[in-house]
Amino acid sequence: MSHQLGRPLAPSLDRPLDRPLDRRQLLRASVGAAALAGLATTGIAPARAATATGTGTGTGTERTSDLPPVPGMLGDRRANEVWYQLDEVALYRASPELLAAYRAIGAHVGGSIESGFRTVWQEMSKSPEYPANFQAFMAPIEEPLRVVSRIQLEVFDSLYRPYDPRLVAAFAYFGQGVLYDPRRENVRSPVHTMDSLPGRAPVGYHTWHAYMRAMMLLGIDRPRWVAFAPLNAYAWALQSVAKPSTQTPSPPLPRETVVRFAATWLPRGPRWLDAAFQSFPYPRGIG
Repeated sequence: MSHQLGRPLAPSLDRPLDRPLDRRQLLRASVGAAALAGLATTGIAPARAATATGTGTGTGTERTSDLPPVPGMLGDRRANEVWYQLDEVALYRASPELLAAYRAIGAHVGGSIESGFRTVWQEMSKSPEYPANFQAFMAPIEEPLRVVSRIQLEVFDSLYRPYDPRLVAAFAYFGQGVLYDPRRENVRSPVHTMDSLPGRAPVGYHTWHAYMRAMMLLGIDRPRWVAFAPLNAYAWALQSVAKPSTQTPSPPLPRETVVRFAATWLPRGPRWLDAAFQSFPYPRGIG
């Protein structure tokens, strides 16, 4: 690993669920969150393109020279771009290779690459045989999952370094619903956040966690997904409080909330997150 983010924010898979957090892990998570929580005091600012030397402090105005300005865009330019591109390659303009992978995955889990996959994980993760049962069940679709992993990571790696600390802010913005991208107005979803049906809580974070766990257990880019899993959970917790709209950018959450959630979620390992995602649709005690 080229950066320390993957170490303090993603403990090993066999870490006991009730083991106390290392104080230094909490400190690092809190310090990082305090930086990105500057968003809470600056609000939603227009995205700007200038120098590429920003450190991702979470002010919502990080400037980048490698990305052209988008008129009407609000929030961090790079974070807007990564979620836009992820939708492009995974949904709106999926390649034939990815579509074939989706078909194979859907057939294996009962038809739906989202609800079917999520349901399989939810049922198997409650068994005392977990995670071995889930690993064995997913083994026949290892190659399609490798395609999904490669394509998703290529998007993140095109805009961030592996284990880039700026990813914390990108997921925090996503969960809070503060990124407005007019390029998505044509599909009536200009705010980059986890989609959900009207009046319903988003379930996509559970689905993504299930995919991450399958890829970890099959050894598919395992260190990367161990590092992404707490970021996904962090965004889930923030969105569960913010309850953003996909149409209008939300006000940022209070700084104290962003910091507290960072300290709670970012240091966690996959087995702890497995237990947390047993709560549905919101984290326990939230929502």
